Amino acid sequence: MKPINVGLIGLGRAGTGMHFHEIRTRQDKFRFAAVCDLIEERTVPFVSEFGAKPYTNLEDLLADPDVELVTIATRSCDHFRHAKMALEAGKDVLVEKPFSMRSAEVRELIRLGSQPAGPHLYVRHNRRFERGFQLAQEIIDSGKLGEVYEIRLTRNGYQRRNDWQTLSEFGGGQLLNWGPHIIDHSLRFCGGDYVKLYSEIRHVAAAGDCEDHIKIVFTGVNGRIVDMEISGGAALPTPEYLIHGSKGSLVSEGGKFRLRYLDPDVELAPIVADPETPGSGKGFGNPEKLVWKEEELDAGDGGTDRIWDALYETIRFGKAFPVTLDQAARVIDVIEEVKKGTIFEN
Repeated sequence: MKPINVGLIGLGRAGTGMHFHEIRTRQDKFRFAAVCDLIEERTVPFVSEFGAKPYTNLEDLLADPDVELVTIATRSCDHFRHAKMALEAGKDVLVEKPFSMRSAEVRELIRLGSQPAGPHLYVRHNRRFERGFQLAQEIIDSGKLGEVYEIRLTRNGYQRRNDWQTLSEFGGGQLLNWGPHIIDHSLRFCGGDYVKLYSEIRHVAAAGDCEDHIKIVFTGVNGRIVDMEISGGAALPTPEYLIHGSKGSLVSEGGKFRLRYLDPDVELAPIVADPETPGSGKGFGNPEKLVWKEEELDAGDGGTDRIWDALYETIRFGKAFPVTLDQAARVIDVIEEVKKGTIFEN
């Protein structure tokens, strides 16, 4: 199978900092046929290393017959317009997160990008492939922790950020930046959807007019409480994952997972609640001796670039893409709901 010819639009932080390096290691599967940016000198590394055709005009790239797949890595506020233009030009499209800024725009892109005869649309939720997230899912599915009832997810730090992603006119704010990743993770842990949602957003440390602190608490369709937080105003680190089950817990920081759970080889005796008043000096609870097991696991780094491998399998061999358009759309629905239901004061 020949490599997929990519036309990359937007050569900023995502295009040059991520797409460039990720495709560089997969030249048997993808090649940069063309690149486009308003700042012409940004095209130079792509031309010199990959022989990509340089464009400063989007329409010219979309008219290039060599381009098979258009990847959208422009500012968030431009994702809808650029993805729509590419789909209408008959190109397959991979759009960076956020899918778009509004649910109505997302539905329009899905309409254009889900016809049987093509073109086809994909959303780059690359953190679905993050090794830590996948390990957390594997541990939950193993049953070691028993029935998981609460999950806390955080991505916190302290940063007086002042780039375009702090400005609402460009689609700034953490809801559209880290938000799509962690909301997508939360929905996976919720069983795909939720029955109840609570949220607050705040402006804490960044410049601009957007939120840099987010708290969303879901009650999932599977009954789990999923509590997610993203903050640019947290001066001390917090665990990325804290998972509680009926038989154990998990905590994770920096890719290191620590588990404590009841030994599955030791049968628990049945217990019955005692209605009597305890005598003087009696302690609380059951005097039984619980046998615990502890594990430490290393999720390693990265893994997010594996989205390209899944995309190749989809385009060349017709395998189902792991991130469905409906799942990606639901993330934007949540963001819209949070914005609508939260009073934000600068």
